Formats: sequence, structure tokens, C-alpha cells
Amino acid sequence: MTSIPTRFKTALLAAVAATASLTIAAPAHAQSEAEAPKADIVATAMSTGMHETLVAAVKAAGLVETLQGPGPFTIFAPTDDGFAKLPEGTVATLVKPENKATLTKILTYHAVAGAVTAETLIGLIEAGNGTATVETLAGETLSASVVDGAVVITDAKGGTATVVATDVMTSNGIIHVTDGVFLPA
Repeated sequence: MTSIPTRFKTALLAAVAATASLTIAAPAHAQSEAEAPKADIVATAMSTGMHETLVAAVKAAGLVETLQGPGPFTIFAPTDDGFAKLPEGTVATLVKPENKATLTKILTYHAVAGAVTAETLIGLIEAGNGTATVETLAGETLSASVVDGAVVITDAKGGTATVVATDVMTSNGIIHVTDGVFLPA
């Protein structure tokens, strides 16, 4: 496992500490109590109409209760189209009970402890001279950089996915929508 360089770990921990006492992080504009998200990560993903594969995978891995927990979590949520980019039959194989451990590792590779907003992630990228490395709940790292004005995440296998929507606030964290699936080492 590659460890997070100290300067990124310090910055990420500072960002997490700054938001740890909050149930949700504030977006670019302030939310009133009435506007505060009521749905958790799972319910929010279920409501989008573009995360059906992710929700089915979360259910198959037995992670629903975890992702409905207090968090906060930051989830990089692949769209259904992102899952469709995997080789044919991959998802069907992963959701089989005998592959639960592998599926769980892949899904937790899309999750980071704490509420990491797009602004925080961009700050980490800038502080890292163009690259930020964050540790996932799977215990492995993802690298983030900005390419042509968009945040691109690189996984352990060298695959990339672009963040296509940011700061979807939930009652227990933040969702950043990606156009691809990350694969751990």
C-alpha cells in the first residue's frame, strides 16, 4: 500500500477535522436549515436515476447500513454509464455472493472518510503542485489532478475517471459523481 505523503495527509486531516463536527459540509452557497439535505448517501444515490448499478452493488456488498450511518463520508459515485465501461459481465460477476469481498473492496475504494468538498480537493491538488493523493476506506490511495479544467481521478491500476458533478450534499456526507469505476490494486 502506498502511503499518503505527509503534506497531503496533514491537509486532508485538517479538512476532515474542520468538517468532522458537521453532519453536512456547506456548499459554495450557504444552506438554510430548510434547505439542508435530509437524505443519506444511499437514498440520494437511489434518487438520481443514474446510480442504479451502484445502489445494486452497495446492496450486494452489504454496505447499505454503513453508508446510511453517521459518517461523514465522501463518495466518488460512478454513474450507470461508468459501470457500463467495465468489460462485459464484470458487474454481474461482482454482485454474486461468492465475490462479496472483492465487490466490497471496490466500493470502499470509492469512499473517503470525512466530508471533502470539491473546493477542499482542489486545494489539495494545488498544494500538491498538481496532484493530490487521498486514502480511501479500502486502505488504498487515489490520485486527483485537474485536466482541462476537470478533476480527474486515477486509480491504482492507472485507470482514470472524470468527476462530472460535485458537492451533492447528503445528511451524512458528500457525493462527487464520476464517469468511471476505480479499481484497487
